Amino acid sequence: MTLSVLLPPLRARFRALEEERERKWPPEALALGVNQRATLVREQARAGDTVRRGDVLPPAVLVDVQGRTYSLDTLLASGPIVLIVFRFGECPACNIALNHYRDTLWPALKAAGVPLVAISGQPAPALQAFRERLALEFPVLTDNGLTLLRALGLTYTYDEASRKAAIARGDDSAPLNGLPDTWELPKPAVLILEPGRIVDFVDISPDWLDRTETEQVLDALGLGNNGTEKYTKRGSL
Repeated sequence: MTLSVLLPPLRARFRALEEERERKWPPEALALGVNQRATLVREQARAGDTVRRGDVLPPAVLVDVQGRTYSLDTLLASGPIVLIVFRFGECPACNIALNHYRDTLWPALKAAGVPLVAISGQPAPALQAFRERLALEFPVLTDNGLTLLRALGLTYTYDEASRKAAIARGDDSAPLNGLPDTWELPKPAVLILEPGRIVDFVDISPDWLDRTETEQVLDALGLGNNGTEKYTKRGSL
């Protein structure tokens, strides 16, 4: 029996990805991600400027894959929403996470009438392909210039080794975040927002291979197996 059998469902999927990489990737390539993630976990423990429960988010306008704009206040007009922050559409871990949320979180939220919205800094055309590939029914929005995510302390900068490796591969930051020569990505996170842009729940994952489990979100909403439904059913976004 492998360790992944004993892990929560999403963490088990990530562990399977890690095991595959350990078998197939050269040690130096594997070390880049391992070291960057470990650094981010250490820094997160000391971070004092990240979004917290009870915070009021600044006004923000996000763009969907068809170019339509959404303000946070519009998204919150009928009640609370769940936001999933992810790195970019080609990120294998993000594909695993969003597939998992599509199959386990979205059906419960849809039944309860609580909208689900995914957010990245990646330009909309790439996110459109991502949304279609994963057959996501909920909106996938772009935070242009990482404006909102930076304000919430939900971005990180590549460490020097990762930046040099990306440049050596011929990569460009702009397709990932819309910003040329700016090696900065969102930290994965899940937030529950109440009307007024008030944060009711936040869970940040500086290690992008260890993300919020579906049950944590449902429990925070009172929709889990051990909870009493917190919100009255309403129309979904």
